[in-house]
Amino acid sequence: MMNGRENAIKIFSAAVAAVQPAQLIPAHLFIEQGTLHIFDQQFLVNDLPNIYVVGAGKASAAMAKTVEEILGHLITAGIIVTKYGHGLPLQKIICREAAHPVPDENGVAAAAETIALLQQADENDIVICLISGGASSLWIDAPPPATLAEVQQTFELLLKSGATINEMNTVRKHLSAIKGGQLLQYASKAKWFSFIISDVPGDDLSTIASGPTVADDTTFSDTDAILKKYKLHGRLPTVIQQHISDGVKGVIEDTPKRGDETLKNSHNKIIGSNAIAMEAARVEAMELGFTIAHVNKNLVGDACTVGRELMSECVKYTGAKPACFLFGGETTVTVTGEGLGGRNQHLALSALSQLNVSEHSSNKITFLAAGTDGTDGPTDAAGAIADRQTILLAHENKINAQQYLERNDAYHFFEQTGSLLKTGATQTNVMDIVVVIIE
Repeated sequence: MMNGRENAIKIFSAAVAAVQPAQLIPAHLFIEQGTLHIFDQQFLVNDLPNIYVVGAGKASAAMAKTVEEILGHLITAGIIVTKYGHGLPLQKIICREAAHPVPDENGVAAAAETIALLQQADENDIVICLISGGASSLWIDAPPPATLAEVQQTFELLLKSGATINEMNTVRKHLSAIKGGQLLQYASKAKWFSFIISDVPGDDLSTIASGPTVADDTTFSDTDAILKKYKLHGRLPTVIQQHISDGVKGVIEDTPKRGDETLKNSHNKIIGSNAIAMEAARVEAMELGFTIAHVNKNLVGDACTVGRELMSECVKYTGAKPACFLFGGETTVTVTGEGLGGRNQHLALSALSQLNVSEHSSNKITFLAAGTDGTDGPTDAAGAIADRQTILLAHENKINAQQYLERNDAYHFFEQTGSLLKTGATQTNVMDIVVVIIE
């Protein structure tokens, strides 16, 4: 008989398995009776033009591996960039690694290599673009005359501000010549097919990876408003502020909008999402004998507040047991301390504080919060588990959870209580999953 932790991990693992590229891509890219099928289009294998493969994101190496297994020698050339530790050996496609979430020189080099490859594509050639979460940092460039260091500083400020992923990517799109539909300009006559694994709430194509192959509805004025909202204007590098100011004035052209000529050959399809992972988690929980008490596919908001609210809801549960609550989405954290952690660890620590004050509850609760990509913030953990075992170890070792929460140091709290969840790189990325077991 598995305990609460083992069941929660099994349910989370089923969710991650369902959104592996090897599970997702073959339904949209396959060869049958001498015909190559890409989305709803067909090409005779004996009459194929050049096929170029490009991509970026935490899942891009596994996506490229699956594409190679399907297309093999039909690929002319390719290059993808993924996060350090997420790379895989590939045959025809070059695999680069770079930094995430704060970009580095390798990301700049990978973006330049991608552009150089795309510029080889002629009319009617095919570009297969593999996009997943993380690409906003992995395909990186700087608006002249800004330097990478100034872009890094801007990204770091955004990451700690509490801005949503939509807001962060609006800013990123307006500090780039590849994001927000601009990647298409480097192979404007080719046929583009973008396979997209979504890591944003609502699966908005223009937000995922900062929408490199789709129209951008946001503007420099939106960017300016976001920076004002989070009081970042006076803290940004001068050259970045000047760039945005020039964009607002119309000195710099904005990103491509709907109807732009460069978008006409671009076909985009979301092949993987948090909803697919959540459904797999639900099915697994039911097969393990749990009553599905609640499913919420729109988990957003401040991690500290959300953690307390979720645990409060679970503590009060009076229905059939054993039960399982499932939540999917992505919270945010406003970083004020100097500790180490990620949004899922912060969420779990906040939930633990609520569980601690509710010890009189008859419910035995296991609360797991983790990123489907296997990395939560700048740590080697996917997330954390909060349960009575965590509380007991914290009491025994005289560890004050509230102090760690205030320091944004959830990682070191859960490390000391043996409650970090470490999966390693999962080769996919569809936001976060919270699994709550009630016994």
